[in-house]
Amino acid sequence: MEFKDYYKILGVNADADLKTIKTAYRKLARTYHPDVSEHDDAEKKFKEVAEAYEVLSDDTKRSEYDQLRQYGSQGPQFEPPPGWQSQANSRAGQHNDFSDFFENIFGGARAQGAHQNQSGFGGQRGRDIEVEMPLFLEDTLSDAARAIEYSLPHYTEQGQREDIHKTLKVKIPAGVNDGERIRLKGQGGPGVGNSPAGDLYLRIRLIPHPLYDLSGHDLSIVVPVTPWEAALGTTLTVPTLHGRIKLTIKANSQSGQRLRIKGKGLRTRNGNADLFAVLKIVIPETASDQEQELWRNLATQSNFNPRQEWEA
Repeated sequence: MEFKDYYKILGVNADADLKTIKTAYRKLARTYHPDVSEHDDAEKKFKEVAEAYEVLSDDTKRSEYDQLRQYGSQGPQFEPPPGWQSQANSRAGQHNDFSDFFENIFGGARAQGAHQNQSGFGGQRGRDIEVEMPLFLEDTLSDAARAIEYSLPHYTEQGQREDIHKTLKVKIPAGVNDGERIRLKGQGGPGVGNSPAGDLYLRIRLIPHPLYDLSGHDLSIVVPVTPWEAALGTTLTVPTLHGRIKLTIKANSQSGQRLRIKGKGLRTRNGNADLFAVLKIVIPETASDQEQELWRNLATQSNFNPRQEWEA
């Protein structure tokens, strides 16, 4: 099987920290999302990026992958060391869209067990299948049905694998959040004999947004302000998922202060959650001679001491 260089797929170094990996994933996921990308191979690229992030964002999987990576440059046909068995917690059937490399490294034992179950004789209910459904935060605001494509790993009585490819239109219920599952009855693996098919479970994965952080259904956005805007107060235009709004910054506002913007978060089953604007005071990286003189005048005329409590 082909070795997958997950660091190369995300475009990060092997010693990259989680923040760097997450930032790279955010950028690439939005670039290759099939709903918005114009790349010919967007769907393939999107799945590769999701697979790489699945491994590199998980400490256990990443540690195991780093151990195997030393074998990856030995040739185009990669084989894990004899006796290899992953200790990472990969749920069976969850990653049907991921590569054979991922399945063999992190789910091979489970896949083999499923093969043995389905290739046996007699009636048997079909396998339950779980696939991930990536959504932009913006997607959760709409009731529009979305198309999902997936493959059902199916084995004949002779043990031959014949994957079944399916496409469904799915309406995502209001209020779903990251990690939630949606059950679609009878859309899983086919049953053996006259037994019913299994169920399909969609695991919602909200794609990280470049501007907003998520906490439940609430969102937060960092709002940079200048020292004089924080001191004197101002009105700013702030982007939200529902459109741009005017936000009033009161005089003498502090860095880290959270301002609640009601109803501008994600949808819930009873309405909309909130958006929190987190103020961050930003100093200019460079200053003209005139600006430096203004800072010096302020420093000499102000009696403010933020470290006064240290002197107590």
